[in-house]
Amino acid sequence: QVQLVESGGGSVQAGGSLRLSCAASKAYTNSDCIAWFRQAPGKGREGLGRVYIGDGSTYYEQAFVQGRFTISQDNAKNTVYLQMNSLKPEDTAIYYCATRRFNGVCGLSSRQYDIWGQGTQVTVSL
Repeated sequence: QVQLVESGGGSVQAGGSLRLSCAASKAYTNSDCIAWFRQAPGKGREGLGRVYIGDGSTYYEQAFVQGRFTISQDNAKNTVYLQMNSLKPEDTAIYYCATRRFNGVCGLSSRQYDIWGQGTQVTVSL
């Protein structure tokens, strides 16, 4: 089965930007759905946004991203990106990308996904 590897995390000051990458071990298919989640210490996993590879459509949970995050894809590199701008200290978390083995709803519930990357830490300081 496909494996996902996140990268691009790090430490940044408030107002800064980071671009996270989610690289797949094999080519995405048109039915793939890749989602980004995050989990801060002591909090549940939050769904941020997802992309449906087949048509490139995206959906975001605006309560969390507030128009600051953008998902894009590069099929030639088997990679999905999460561009994060205007970062805030409350964005500090481990960020994960995820996909599912079987076709289904391409949503933002963590229960819809059964393949996860290892996560990448994002720390935003004042």
